[in-house]
Amino acid sequence: MSFLAIDIGNTRLKWAQYASPQPGAVILDSGAVFLETIDTLAEDEWQRLAAPGSMLGCNVAGDAVRRRVEEQLELWDIAPHWVVPSPHDAGVINGYEHPTRLGSDRWAALIGARWHVQQRAAHRPALVVMVGTAVAVDSLDGDGRFIGGLIMPGFGLMLRALEQGTAGLRVPTGEVVDFPTNTSDALMSGGAHALAGAIERIHRKLVARCGAEPLLLMTGGAAVKMAPITDLPFETVDSLVFDGLLALQSHRLAL
Repeated sequence: MSFLAIDIGNTRLKWAQYASPQPGAVILDSGAVFLETIDTLAEDEWQRLAAPGSMLGCNVAGDAVRRRVEEQLELWDIAPHWVVPSPHDAGVINGYEHPTRLGSDRWAALIGARWHVQQRAAHRPALVVMVGTAVAVDSLDGDGRFIGGLIMPGFGLMLRALEQGTAGLRVPTGEVVDFPTNTSDALMSGGAHALAGAIERIHRKLVARCGAEPLLLMTGGAAVKMAPITDLPFETVDSLVFDGLLALQSHRLAL
């Protein structure tokens, strides 16, 4: 039975259909749409899909957007299920002060990261960097416990804040360079290096906390912008949230 994974972010909805609900399953189809266009999914992108046997999604865009997506899911006879972070699930312990207040996408990504660690048969921590509208930097210790994370504005939010709060900075997006010599490059480089510095700082603290080098995983639509500027070894895993959704669904079916 195929499985439909849905990740509703602040800007886009990403989806993927897998041959079965388990990590590492063959991907059959996938896509992404801006939230403004999700009302056409059933008559457009999803129309070509075979009916999935089940679905699981995460949503950080609010109840109104979730209801719009559920209307599109009426194309098939499946019950919609959405991730609600819990104190523990699928091998990950949620150390958030109020576990249910952790973003469902962050929770799914952490579970996906834990699965990637276990595939390497290694008892090691992980650092999960999600680069989207906002940037999250989340830490897992070697036992699979989420010990905390940062949330920062992404590139676009940083630039808009500077444009709104400072006169004369309404300039085109520049390039990320070490020593900018124009305002466009200075804006883009400032944001990028601020994010890279935060990641590298938390990486050092996680090494000190756990006594081991963490597996650094980057994901999200803007992860490509971070890749060239960090000196740390890392892997880009575009499917990290989906990997977590697959692990969650597999865990639920095994109970």
